[in-house]
Amino acid sequence: MNEKIKVAVIGYGNVGRMAVEALQSATDMELLGVVQQPYCSDSARLLAARDIKMVQSLDQLSGVQVALLCIPTRAVPSMAREILSLGINSIDCYDIHGQLADLRLELDEIAMVNHSVAVISAGWDPGTDSMLRCMYEFMVPQGLTYTNFGPGMSMGHTAAVRALDGVEDALSMTIPLGTGIHRRIVYVQLQNGANLAEVKKAIKTDPYFIKDETHVIPVADVKQLIDMGHGVDMVRKGGSGSTHNQILRFSMQVNNPALTAQIMVAAARASIKQKPGAYTLIEIPIIDFMYGQRDDIIRKLL
Repeated sequence: MNEKIKVAVIGYGNVGRMAVEALQSATDMELLGVVQQPYCSDSARLLAARDIKMVQSLDQLSGVQVALLCIPTRAVPSMAREILSLGINSIDCYDIHGQLADLRLELDEIAMVNHSVAVISAGWDPGTDSMLRCMYEFMVPQGLTYTNFGPGMSMGHTAAVRALDGVEDALSMTIPLGTGIHRRIVYVQLQNGANLAEVKKAIKTDPYFIKDETHVIPVADVKQLIDMGHGVDMVRKGGSGSTHNQILRFSMQVNNPALTAQIMVAAARASIKQKPGAYTLIEIPIIDFMYGQRDDIIRKLL
């Protein structure tokens, strides 16, 4: 593919910043600009110094083929519907596991009508970890897989707490306890006059937290605690045919927003190669995420 893929980044938080970096390193991509609402003049000046536009609306950018939705998960469904309706491919890192299958079906209908493509949950979990879990299951069909996250900052959980009434800032840490069980440690910086008991209740009853042991700790300044590091340790133990005690393990320690952004950029590339509709990462041929000629990739990696 000789013509560069024209991409817009929507949102300029942690993932949005990393998406800009990843796009500028991708030789087959052209970053047309960043859409940020509310508009931030300081960020706009910094981007302008790098010859990158910041605008307040997507319609201020011409020729966008793919939009990366670097926004909080709960804002994704409405934004994805809007983007797809414009005939533009939508890439998100939606991370509410129990709701993503239904979201895919909803976005599939819109994408089909408007001849666009949605790639949902294009992060590392759900996302590339989901691809590995699929591989594990066909390699070892009988058995159990445990996905242990952390220790590290969960962006989705953190954003969910920051959106609550009474919260000035927040950090949600994921602590793995083993066998796929996790503890959530939530550090909250309260707004003046906020009631800690009410904030605690809102956090513990939120769908992000309701299934896990959750501890809420008030702090004076969350920014003193922020660390973008995260990780995963995934283990499957079971049988291949009649052979038991097959053990598969995958482990990584990463900068969370940097890896998420890089996967979204790869998904943008893959979206151009798909027929209209909505897809999760496990539905897309893995080679479609790669840059380069298909035969060259096969010769290099097989």
